[in-house]
This record gives sequence, structure tokens and C-alpha cells, in this order.
Amino acid sequence: MIVPNTKRYTRRGKVRDHIQVESEVLTDAHKSYLGLAPDLVHNFVDHAEKYAEGHVHTNGLENFWSLLERCIHGTYIAVEPFHLLRYLDEQSFRYNNRKDSDAERFGAALAGTDGRLLTYKTLIGESEQAGYSA
Repeated sequence: MIVPNTKRYTRRGKVRDHIQVESEVLTDAHKSYLGLAPDLVHNFVDHAEKYAEGHVHTNGLENFWSLLERCIHGTYIAVEPFHLLRYLDEQSFRYNNRKDSDAERFGAALAGTDGRLLTYKTLIGESEQAGYSA
């Protein structure tokens, strides 16, 4: 999801809205993540000191962001904010299915289109409710 800023109040609210109580959350040492405990088990790694400690690291997420940035700046050149969620969805699908064969990935992508309609007006933002219809 896209969040408007990286302030503590915003991040904590989004994390709490989407993660079950008592889940373990692994982050970097950014101050906006402070205060997630006691509802969540919050473990973090301070990149000024080290990049991993046991199972606590952000390497997978940093890999995802690296691939997303290369995709946006290299493949698509520029992305309109209106479409950013669609690009994030595409990259999430690619990342989550990276170990599948081409045939498996294609089948999963095709299955994901069943029952969905995206009109041109919705695509360019001219409809009242722009977005996907499920």
C-alpha cells in the first residue's frame, strides 16, 4: 500500500491495521517503527551497526524495492501516481512467484484475470470509481 508519509503515527497505524496482534515484525531501526511493542513482537536491525542478526534482517524487502526501482526507472521509465498501485501489484506478483516456471507464472496470472473488468475509462481515471472491479 502507499502511505502518505513515513512519520511514526502513520506507520504505526498502518502496521497495526494490517498485522495480527502478537505477530513478529522485522524492520530496520527507523524511529517511526518505535512503539510497535507490546502489541507486536518488534525486532529490528540497525544498519549503522550490522545488516542482520540471526533471522532479523530486511534483506528480502530491500531486494523487492531494488527490483521495483529498476522496473520503474528502467522498464517503465516513469510511473503516474494514479497507477502506482498497479505497478506494485505487478511487481509483488513477480516477486512472490519468482521460483515458479514460466508456465506456472503465466497460469497464475491468467487465473487472476477471471471475473475482472478494467475499462478504458477506469484505466485513465475518468470513471467515478477508478480501480479494479473484482
